[in-house]
Amino acid sequence: MASQRPTTTFCWLPPDSYSRSRFAALLTERGDDPEVARAVGQVRELTGAPDAGTAEVEKTLNAWLDEDRKATPLKTLQGLIWSEGFARGDLVSHFYDDVVPELRAWHAAGVRLYVYSSGSVAAQRAWFTNSPEGDLTSLVSGLYDTENAGAKQEPASYRRIAESAGIPGERLLFLSDRPGELDAARAAGWFAVGIRRPGEPYYEQGVGDHAQAGTFDDISISTPGSST
Repeated sequence: MASQRPTTTFCWLPPDSYSRSRFAALLTERGDDPEVARAVGQVRELTGAPDAGTAEVEKTLNAWLDEDRKATPLKTLQGLIWSEGFARGDLVSHFYDDVVPELRAWHAAGVRLYVYSSGSVAAQRAWFTNSPEGDLTSLVSGLYDTENAGAKQEPASYRRIAESAGIPGERLLFLSDRPGELDAARAAGWFAVGIRRPGEPYYEQGVGDHAQAGTFDDISISTPGSST
């Protein structure tokens, strides 16, 4: 699939098991940390339980993981846990074999790359810093999450990102495996392509009426002045 747009954003889904094993320690040991306290307060607000204790907050976080709920406080706390895990050497980020070569090729061709994920900006930064191929953050021009951009199934979030990046929507391409997100991006005036990889959680549901690709190799992006 060819696109004549010079900018792309994409998302990724890190594993949840590590987060589950570390929620209790984070809430207990770093409960006074301003970022942790703010996230816990958001959990209590969202659940309507202002007096919820550590055990109840942890139970809520695990339930949200089970539901695959993209709750901002959940993603904030996950990001802190992943950052600690990377720093300790417990975690190494995963990229499919086709992804990093394409990111490098697009970047070298002048394509500006952005990340918009339900995972927090802190988690995104840790993920790209600790790849098996070294620090990849130099490839990325900006990081967006549900806190600084908004919910991923709302067109306003994509308009907000376009304004922040200083790029009109008709020059932006969004990649995702979630049809609701692709719909929202398109409603904001972006191009949208669904990524479908066998074995991934959302493979069977498809990507609606959007163009689709099985790997990043299937996507060709034209920059101004190119003949593609």
